[in-house]
Amino acid sequence: MPVRRNFPATRRVSGEFEAGEASAARPTDAGWQAARLTRMTIVDDQGRPEPPLAADETATLLGFLDFQRATLAWKCAGLEAAGLRATTAASSMTLGGLLKHMAYVEGEWFSRSLHARDREAPFGTVDWKADPDWDWHSAAEDTPDQLRNLWQGAVDRSRERLADALASGGLDQLARRSWPDGSAPSLRWILCHMIEEYARHNGHADLLREAVDGQTGE
Repeated sequence: MPVRRNFPATRRVSGEFEAGEASAARPTDAGWQAARLTRMTIVDDQGRPEPPLAADETATLLGFLDFQRATLAWKCAGLEAAGLRATTAASSMTLGGLLKHMAYVEGEWFSRSLHARDREAPFGTVDWKADPDWDWHSAAEDTPDQLRNLWQGAVDRSRERLADALASGGLDQLARRSWPDGSAPSLRWILCHMIEEYARHNGHADLLREAVDGQTGE
């Protein structure tokens, strides 16, 4: 069961948890504490699941990816069409465009690359050579619900296809769709790339959300 972090009782210090007064009655055995932190999901004040502190490589990578996904969802939460279409400075980037772009990216890596499947709607019929930024600018034509549902649906399918891949092989397995030079990324590479992709765009989302309504946060 997810546990919401209570900052006065427990705070994160250098990647570990330091107990406060409210947790003084808990067992202090190191093995018990390590096992407990490995099992439970800690949810922060923004509703984001914290990556596990002492899990294996696969669980750690998945934990960081889900944390970054949840960060994008938080940055887009509660906004109507105007907020999702707002820009800042000289950039044409929008939060709605980010949602649609990341829906596209989810499908590209966890479906098209990893499983060699065809692109799904609405991305399968786009002429990407003629309009490589279609996912970004076409988001202005979509409603907030359409954008959120598109992104969430892509995330849900990615989780299913990732689970299928992990059930049949580990992180060393190669994507079924190779690159033009014949090489193919490993599942480990894909996961690391997706974490990097979300983290980079979440920096953009920070600035965009602050420009919309002043909301800030990590």
